[in-house]
Amino acid sequence: MADVPTIDVEESVNSSGALLVSCFPSVGFVSSIVAHFLVERLELELVGGVRHPNLPPVCLVQDGKPLPPVRFYAGEPICNMDKCDKVVLIASEIQIPSELSLPLSTGLIDWIVKSGVSSTIMVDSFAHGIDSSHSIFDDDEGMDSMLGIGSTDSSHELMKGIGVPILKHGVVGGMTGVMMGECRRREIDALAILAESDGEIGQGVIPDARAAARIIGCMDGLLPAVNLDPEPLLEEAQRIEGQIRDMMSLHLNPPTDSGGAPTGMYG
Repeated sequence: MADVPTIDVEESVNSSGALLVSCFPSVGFVSSIVAHFLVERLELELVGGVRHPNLPPVCLVQDGKPLPPVRFYAGEPICNMDKCDKVVLIASEIQIPSELSLPLSTGLIDWIVKSGVSSTIMVDSFAHGIDSSHSIFDDDEGMDSMLGIGSTDSSHELMKGIGVPILKHGVVGGMTGVMMGECRRREIDALAILAESDGEIGQGVIPDARAAARIIGCMDGLLPAVNLDPEPLLEEAQRIEGQIRDMMSLHLNPPTDSGGAPTGMYG
């Protein structure tokens, strides 16, 4: 197994009793949309990141400043869970190499235990009919495109309280799958919320505002004092949806006289 990644979080951050939200890449950019929305709406501050030689050699640039590919944010909104008065968010837009999934999960869970985090929620998505790391076998038509899995009985009760149906059968891959498996093995309270995303166009690479808004709606029950209104999220993401759909339509139906025209999305 590869070396455990280095997690650098500011010493001033007190994560004892915090609610941790994990947002790694997912179908329809659902987790990324949710992460960016929470950072802005909850006024979370960048407090750290993850370093490892096997992580892709990239940085995210925002407002002219570089950000690590796997980042930690923190803040102190009021939440509606036992022992929780803070929020820590882990966000990333990069696909984690499969050989790094277990070492990274181990490092993150070690940090969760050491820091005294109260509960962990993982945000993810799935889509039928496309190449995905998740296989969902439930056929309950009443699931309203939302499913959840929990590492403990108490996390199952929490999902019932926020109205997320429990996934009875399936396979969850990627960071969410590995972290949830490790949380159960180590008896750590954690749950994952998966929203069904529209994967019909662009093989799941179209930003799915509606799926992200459904997750925001669930989390609103955990953070009532903040009032996570999904409408601004819908308006912004729908604008992005329209732009990307236009670009995808050009790529899916290229003009015959394009000649040597550039094919990049931002060409």
